[in-house]
Amino acid sequence: MLTIPCATLCWHIPALFAVFNAEQLGRIVESLERNLLTPIPLCFVLGLICTQIHGGIKIPKELYLAIAIFLLMSIGFIGGHELAHEYQEHGISTIWKPALATLVLGCLTPITSYVVLHYLGRLSIADSAGIAAHYGSTSAVTYAVANSFVEQTQHPANSFLPTLVTILECPGIAIALVLGAALSARERATKASASGAPVRESKLGEALYEVMTGQSIMLMAGLLVIGFISTLFMDTKGFQPFYDFFQSKGMLFRGALCIFLLEMGLVAGERLGDLRKVGPFLVAFGIVMPLIHGFAGVYLGHLAGLNLGGCTVLGAIVASASYIAAPPAVRLTLPEANPTLSITAALAITFPFNIAFGIPIYFEMAKWVGAT
Repeated sequence: MLTIPCATLCWHIPALFAVFNAEQLGRIVESLERNLLTPIPLCFVLGLICTQIHGGIKIPKELYLAIAIFLLMSIGFIGGHELAHEYQEHGISTIWKPALATLVLGCLTPITSYVVLHYLGRLSIADSAGIAAHYGSTSAVTYAVANSFVEQTQHPANSFLPTLVTILECPGIAIALVLGAALSARERATKASASGAPVRESKLGEALYEVMTGQSIMLMAGLLVIGFISTLFMDTKGFQPFYDFFQSKGMLFRGALCIFLLEMGLVAGERLGDLRKVGPFLVAFGIVMPLIHGFAGVYLGHLAGLNLGGCTVLGAIVASASYIAAPPAVRLTLPEANPTLSITAALAITFPFNIAFGIPIYFEMAKWVGAT
């Protein structure tokens, strides 16, 4: 089913290229500059450069772990707040179908990503699961650009799309981490058996329990519940200080994210050689996989009743990859996964592709499936 629209889109090439007039290309370049040439991704680049020139930057482990915990708490808390806000305004009548479709997509994308990465790309279990966690989650920046795009085309998305971003954030990360933990445990057991060492039986239920009760998932899921409940039952004045502390657009969050991405750059730079081995495959994966996921998002969004703009934005966020929520979760749960591969794929390949080309393509896909 996924190959049919790709073939049909070949007939729409003139329409796709018509989108990219001089004014649109100017907006694309401006958007890339506005999102890539900013402190957060540039701190990641600084970490990479520092390792290559043997610079002296070092982030204390305790500080790094504290920042990772804060980032995960912030993402969960604000997600719960947005979910409660949508529930207060519209209840569940208008959102349950799109929410269900989004939940299905959040479960599907990490599995398909893992299968392609491990069985076609021949990446290790940990690296495949780590990258799959990034592609199972979503990019808030891509959402903002996609939402702006559909508004400029006079097809604004459904008002509850921010809630779908929240729903998509956690399941993909959790499923990828469960896959990584369970399959890594089984692989270790197999190697132990081959070497004659004592074998401890690996059970999927145990791996699931360990991941779901681990720091990353407990923090995100727990704070999502806390954010939801406190939004419903606290008065606005009492709630505001907590919102100011956790909000993802705030000074504290962005400053912490700069330090976190600097550390990720330092770690990634030490393992940069691994990227050269899988570079061509990773580039292909970072472009083709978002197109497949994007169409799945567009199609299921249409079945769930989203309008043209809503289908486009859902396709874009499903096709995006997280470089904010996923890295700390993967780092805490699968420390053996190489962050060079996942962050490079998410930030240097998929993100600019979606901003420059992907969003207009998802718009054409949405029109093709019949969204209005």
